[in-house]
Amino acid sequence: MLFAIFWLAGELIHLMVLAIIAAAVMSILLSFGVVNHRSQFVNTVADFLDRVTNPVLNPIRRHIPAFGNVDISPVIAILLLQALQFVLSDIYGRLVMAGLGF
Repeated sequence: MLFAIFWLAGELIHLMVLAIIAAAVMSILLSFGVVNHRSQFVNTVADFLDRVTNPVLNPIRRHIPAFGNVDISPVIAILLLQALQFVLSDIYGRLVMAGLGF
């Protein structure tokens, strides 16, 4: 049971990292006009990615100023999520070594 909880937390963090990367790529593609922003499919995907990633990115954007037109909040969010994943992995490893991992 404990393994399943830590596995699920790790997978959710991994999915959030992938969503942040996809949102950043979609933003770049939209800003350079590579994809048509008038397409309903593109708007649906962009809206979904914004709704998924904004709860993670908005607190970072409030505390970190923008560097011109460059938004570094996705990079910071990915680094923080990876650090959280390492911490969870360490906690699980310590629980297993203590004999509580079942």
